[in-house]
Amino acid sequence: MTNLDKGIEIFGWLILAGIWILTLTNYSNLPETIPIHFNGAGKVDGLGNKSKILTLPIVASILNISMTIVNHFLQRFNYPNSITKENVFKSYTITTRLVRILKLVVVILFGMIVFRTLQNINGTADGLGIWFLPLTMGLIFIPSVYFLIKTITKQSYNNTGNFN
Repeated sequence: MTNLDKGIEIFGWLILAGIWILTLTNYSNLPETIPIHFNGAGKVDGLGNKSKILTLPIVASILNISMTIVNHFLQRFNYPNSITKENVFKSYTITTRLVRILKLVVVILFGMIVFRTLQNINGTADGLGIWFLPLTMGLIFIPSVYFLIKTITKQSYNNTGNFN
């Protein structure tokens, strides 16, 4: 792992810890009924028991841990190019970095949902915001397309983890 990869990992785990802290420190002050679902426009369209807010950090944790485990089985991934002795380092490095970035995106998005849910409860926000769905799509698809292009193109990738 490069320093960038380590930083992405650490930042993701710190955000996940922050999600848990934010949720647990606010839990006792929550009303019994809270917003638990938002539609595509970011408006609240479902209410439920306050215990449902714990679902967000639980799912974020499961996804983060699962993606960390999956990232150790690179040989099982589906690559657009055949893996050869010449491109194995490039392909595996690109793939692990993509998974790390997507893990970070997942925890950021879950953190934003927890934060905005708490704002809705406190009356300082109305829904997630119209920007949330496009932001989510962009944060997932832009890195995926970028790294897919990097994988398909024959750019050289040196042993420091940087593109030449």
